[in-house]
Amino acid sequence: MQIPILTGSFTDDNSDFRTSYPKNLVPVPKKQGISLGYLRPAYGIVPLGTGSGVDRGAINWKGSCYRVSGTKLIQVATDGTTTVLGDVGGTGQCSMDYSFDRLSVTSGEKLFYWDGVTLTEVTDPDAGVALTHIWVDGYFMWNDDENLVVSELTDPTDVNPLKYGSSEIDPDPVMAVIKVRNEPHAVNRHTIEPFYNNPNAGANEFPFQRVENAQTTKGAVGSFACCEFDDSVAFVGGDRDESNAVYLAANGSWQKISDQEVDKVINDLTDSQLADIVCEKRFHESHSFLYVHLPDRTLVYDLSASKLMQQPVWHEWGTGRDEHNRLLCRNMVWCYNEWIVGDPDSSQIGTLSNAVGSHWGELNGWRFDTGIIYNSSRKLQIHELEFVALTGRVALGTSPQIWTSHSTDGVEPYSQPRYIDAGEQGQRNKRLRLQGGGIIDNWRIQRTEGTSDSHLSFARIEARVEPMNW
Repeated sequence: MQIPILTGSFTDDNSDFRTSYPKNLVPVPKKQGISLGYLRPAYGIVPLGTGSGVDRGAINWKGSCYRVSGTKLIQVATDGTTTVLGDVGGTGQCSMDYSFDRLSVTSGEKLFYWDGVTLTEVTDPDAGVALTHIWVDGYFMWNDDENLVVSELTDPTDVNPLKYGSSEIDPDPVMAVIKVRNEPHAVNRHTIEPFYNNPNAGANEFPFQRVENAQTTKGAVGSFACCEFDDSVAFVGGDRDESNAVYLAANGSWQKISDQEVDKVINDLTDSQLADIVCEKRFHESHSFLYVHLPDRTLVYDLSASKLMQQPVWHEWGTGRDEHNRLLCRNMVWCYNEWIVGDPDSSQIGTLSNAVGSHWGELNGWRFDTGIIYNSSRKLQIHELEFVALTGRVALGTSPQIWTSHSTDGVEPYSQPRYIDAGEQGQRNKRLRLQGGGIIDNWRIQRTEGTSDSHLSFARIEARVEPMNW
């Protein structure tokens, strides 16, 4: 009997069947002769350097990595050394963009420019509050919760208050501005409105015009609960009088990409927790990842895998060995031919690596559950379980173990774990076999866990079973 492993199941106290996502394992829909897909280790984080505080934003500008670390704008070199360029103040996530000659940062509701020599704050009193911003068609554009503001073409520190714009399809607050296909989008709490550069705008008019009939009647819960993704706006939110979910919006239409489990997790959050959600993207090696950073975990949507499997494909990424953990990785930037990341809880700066699964030098935990194992209400004797995996990729001198347990109702507590040696370096033909598995009276969910030092990819679980006709 082959037991599916790409997604699992569990139940809750509300008498509901729920979906269990692999933690720190990435579902890959790829035929390899053993199964139709497999679970491979999620990327680990290797320390690179130290910044000036918690990581709040990052960008690649002119081939160099720039980050907001604590209250400082810093430049990170290839060897991890950092140079402090100035103080931008503030707390929380930052917005960063650039023009031909300036790097721009919004932090602490203020807008700053770095020209390669000097850090300048926009002090024009007409600039108002800057929550997020973009650069588009020669303008820097930013938003407060009511207006869209643009800089002057001839002087990006100058603001003409007569050129304020607005997003008027709904009186909901403006949460963010995002650029998609070189069109600015006002992402509001319950709506999204795209704009285009209006060549007929007067000298004292807002230079952009709303694209009629292209509005989306859903919006984002927070200023950073949205990002550009696959030529669309990806966001966590919804319309008035409906619960929140994860969507892609483009050209006036929307597509829901979250499933019931993601919706349940999101709608268990408070309003303040929803407002702190951060979304970011990463395209790498045929994967199109959307990261939804929640307070206690990060849920990851894979667009490429979802298209292949014709259903939403999600997994969970976290730092730690508990069932759910906050991910200590933010603001992933491709620079110097690697992914440079920061720690939202400390001043650490690192790089992503598929050679390890540890985070910041510490062991990390992984987990996956099976779907429900059921034999049409007949008892089932399990004589052997084999975890078909790629072994022998562990560090020299280590001999890690993995362990498995089961639940008869999908709710903890699970059974006592049983341990299996995962093998040593070079043992690439080792078989992960467990003799005996007990009797399934009705149905069962099997859980398999381990730590990042085992560094295993799983293709399937094979069970040798015997039906019992009583």
